[in-house]
This record gives sequence, C-alpha cells and structure tokens, in this order.
Amino acid sequence: MAGETALFHGLIRPYERLVYLTAMSIVRNEADAEDVAQEAVILAYRGLKSFRSEAKFSTWLTTITMNAARGKLRHAKRERVESLEETLEQSDGDFTPAFLTDWREIPSEALENKQLRHQIRVAVEELPLIYREVFVLRTMNELDTEETARQLGVSEQVVKVRLHRARMMLQKRLVGEIGRQEPPRRRWLFGRRP
Repeated sequence: MAGETALFHGLIRPYERLVYLTAMSIVRNEADAEDVAQEAVILAYRGLKSFRSEAKFSTWLTTITMNAARGKLRHAKRERVESLEETLEQSDGDFTPAFLTDWREIPSEALENKQLRHQIRVAVEELPLIYREVFVLRTMNELDTEETARQLGVSEQVVKVRLHRARMMLQKRLVGEIGRQEPPRRRWLFGRRP
C-alpha cells in the first residue's frame, strides 16, 4: 500500500500546479482552491483503476478537478451555472462584436510587470464561470477545442463561442489598463545615450 502511494505521488507531482490553477480559476479563493486540489488528488487516487490509458492523464485529472470545484461551488451556492442556449435566448440581439487585439503584440516587458499580471489575473477571475472555464482550459491548460468540449460536455462550437466571448470580455476590461502602463525605460550602453 505504501509503495502504491509513493508511485502515485510521483505520478501526480508534475500536475500539482495544473490542479491548483484549475481549481483556483473556478472557485476564485485560495483556501477553497487548496481544498479542491486536495479533494481532486484524493479522488484521482481512489479512481486510478478507472483511468483509461487512451486518454491523457492530465485531461483526466483536470476533469476530476473541475468536477470537484463545481461541486464546491454548488455546495456553497455561490454561482449558478447557465447554459449557452439560455444565455443566447435571453440576450438575442444585444451582442456587439468588437475588434480583437492580437495579444502577441503586447511587449514582453509589459507582461513582466507585476501589476499588469495581477490585473490580468483579476480580470480572468471576474469572468462568468462558463467563460472562465473555457478560457482556463484552452489558454492556461492548453487543451485543444475537442478536449475542452469533452471536458465541459458541450459542442466544439460552444467552446469556440465561449472562448471568443471570454477574450472579448478580457480585452474590453484590460484595454485601458494595458494602455496606462508606462513603457519600459531603455538602458543605454555605459549609462549614456548615443
């Protein structure tokens, strides 16, 4: 039994950060994220015999983590998960597409800015759950559209729509913040301008 536990710890160790970040992106609370991460690891250990080798271990573990996080939210009655169809029916016609900025154009110096990273993290945490889940799985966990759809139990088209909307919401929220960042100061060779 102790040998199995040690082997499992070796298997799970590379995914600890993935599990925590996935949980944090859903519950948006450090203490709850730690609880969910621990619960997910325990559930994975208990359900290891049910793991199918044709699936990726990280995908299976992420699914367990997301289910545990959703259960935590349901238990706490913090948020209600809405279906995309309900959202579309309720907001038919009030959706205005916006030009998406190419995120690759953000200078690497701006991304290193601690304040900007904090603003981005806060903006992601403020996304509604259905958009936050897709954004985290596609962007942070780097799952493809098919894997993301399978994890969430929705169609690939729904994943694409939710990801697009999440990016638009983030862009709208962050466009002013990124524009206000001071450009990095340039250092000149030997401390003097040429």
